[in-house]
Amino acid sequence: MSVAPAKKSSTKRTLLLAALGVLALDAFAIAVAGGVGLKDFPGGVIAKALEPIVPHTVINLGGEEHHAATLFDFYPSITGSMIMSWIVMAVVIIPLTIAARRLKEIPSGVQNVLEFAIEGLTSFAMGIGGPGAKRFITFFLACFLFIAVSNWSGLIPGVGRVHEFRAPTSDVNVTVGLALVAFVYFHYQGVRALGVGGYLGKFFTLKGGIVGLFVGVLEFFLELVKPVTLAMRLFGNIYGGELALTVMTTITLAFIPVALYGLELFVGLMQGIIFSVLVLVFTMLAMEGHHEEGHDEHSPAAAGDGATAGAESRVAAH
Repeated sequence: MSVAPAKKSSTKRTLLLAALGVLALDAFAIAVAGGVGLKDFPGGVIAKALEPIVPHTVINLGGEEHHAATLFDFYPSITGSMIMSWIVMAVVIIPLTIAARRLKEIPSGVQNVLEFAIEGLTSFAMGIGGPGAKRFITFFLACFLFIAVSNWSGLIPGVGRVHEFRAPTSDVNVTVGLALVAFVYFHYQGVRALGVGGYLGKFFTLKGGIVGLFVGVLEFFLELVKPVTLAMRLFGNIYGGELALTVMTTITLAFIPVALYGLELFVGLMQGIIFSVLVLVFTMLAMEGHHEEGHDEHSPAAAGDGATAGAESRVAAH
């Protein structure tokens, strides 16, 4: 009976000492800096700390000396998000390449962790898309790893505040690029499995009458919405999360809100999974023939033997 109150009291004392330590650190920093940077606190300080929505041009490759960048910019340049994308790719590819060259028949250490993670993600993907999804696991994992590490890169202190380094997925140009690559990929797989005629026949057919044709055309235009939703969902969650973390950290000065930081780590992971799963689901559905009253009118070609009938029902189940 006496142990629990003692632990509770100890926790409170630790938190109080930590808060006092933070306040002391803040006071020391303000005294040393003379209050520089705290003008119009907190509003003015937060405004300066917020990451601009338009990416910063690091290297100008065009003819304009002072180019005014816009949100969707087609001007030849290298931005901070592009540089960070290359860093993220190096962080993902180099360690995995080294690990792949050191594989042992009896795994241990890092190899155990990697195999466990890859097998878990593979089982997760096949549980959604069925056995046919095995063909697309490599692309699924590539999307997940790049997006998850990109999301987490924005949580590194200084990233985003330093113009040369910005989390790739906090730049809408990068998320739109990822979505367009995924869009081309799953439609290519659909055409490869069904053929051009069979794939277009999913949308443009008179077998269901005028209503069937109308529904098919509507579904065709809905396909064009998929890259928009993929891009904006990812961008909005990551950019908005970074802004929220910046505001909270600025308001509390040196005290970093650990709970919010942990939440953003989780959100970054989940957004990587959501994007990758949606791409996998769209790929599986693209490879399915037109359905009428629960029966296939077209079966996937031999090239699409991995496609699984009923993928849509599995998606609904998950």
